[in-house]
Amino acid sequence: MSVFTRLFSRDDSSFQIDRHAVEKLLGVHVNNLALYQTALTHRSLLRGCPDPKSISNERLEFLGDAILGLVVADHLYRHFPDQNEGFLTRLRAKLVNGKSLARDALDLGLGQLVLMSDVMDTASGRSSRSILADAFEAVIGAIYLDRGIEDATRFVERTVLNNVDLAALARKNDNHKSALLELAQARKWPQPTYRVSEESGPSHDRIFTVEVIVNHEPSGSGTAPTKKQAEQKAAKIALDTLQEESAILFEDLSEDEH
Repeated sequence: MSVFTRLFSRDDSSFQIDRHAVEKLLGVHVNNLALYQTALTHRSLLRGCPDPKSISNERLEFLGDAILGLVVADHLYRHFPDQNEGFLTRLRAKLVNGKSLARDALDLGLGQLVLMSDVMDTASGRSSRSILADAFEAVIGAIYLDRGIEDATRFVERTVLNNVDLAALARKNDNHKSALLELAQARKWPQPTYRVSEESGPSHDRIFTVEVIVNHEPSGSGTAPTKKQAEQKAAKIALDTLQEESAILFEDLSEDEH
């Protein structure tokens, strides 16, 4: 008897995933459906379980993250034979960060298959960046265990690598200030403001520390040789902080159900 059969009632079909739906969505032939059931189970569903981490998708997420990193690194290494390690590292980060993976998961339609609590579902869990990105990585782990590295590689190539212009992505400079402004506007917050909190160094070699205020609260600071660079660093820290706070909110909702 599987752990899911023991944990959930047979009458509750909402806790079961459909083999055909999984195969159609992921484009793979499923041998071990239980792996995909685990990959698509968010811990919020496992209320009453003494150790929800043991049967949620977190272990498969860990495995999938490693496989994803390997496949992407190998692809970039072969695609850009003349580029150095720093270039490859930055480009890989753009492909495998939470925002990019969540977008890949949305494009795939993965959110519709994720098993989660009603509270999490009502709280827009199916569009949560962290939940989608985690499930995406967990699915990669499941495919690897079920089908092997070749099928896992093909899945990553199809969903992550083949739909992006790598050369254009490499040329793109991340504008964290614009991203932070868009986030503030989406949440109906005032426009973020920046102020120089510290200057140091001789006149020909100044160092600036800039603080960003988001929704009336100090949300990050950055230090750089120019004010513009310091503002970008501060905006990035603010974005990372806000993303972490959103993830904690979803985790708190999950814990409240236990």
